[in-house]
Amino acid sequence: MTQKEVAEKVGISLPFYGHIERGSRKASLETVINIANALGVSADTLLQDSLDVMTKPLASDACLSEHSRSLLNDIVGVLREHDIGRV
Repeated sequence: MTQKEVAEKVGISLPFYGHIERGSRKASLETVINIANALGVSADTLLQDSLDVMTKPLASDACLSEHSRSLLNDIVGVLREHDIGRV
C-alpha cells in the first residue's frame, strides 16, 4: 500500500502522513489507530519500536523494585495480548 493510499484511507493529507512516518510530526491516538487499521496491523505492532524504547529503560530502572519492574512487564504483555489499540 502506498503512502497516498494509506493517507486517503485514514483521511489525512499525504504531507501529514509523510511527517508522521518521518517522526517530524506527532499523530493523535485516533490517527495512529486509523493508520494501524488501514495497514491491517495492531497499534502496538505499529508502535513496537517506540514501545520498546519507552519500556526497556523503565524495565531495567534501578529505582524500581523488582515487583514494580515485573508489573511493568506484565502491563505491556497484557496490552499486547489484548491487542489494545486495534478497533
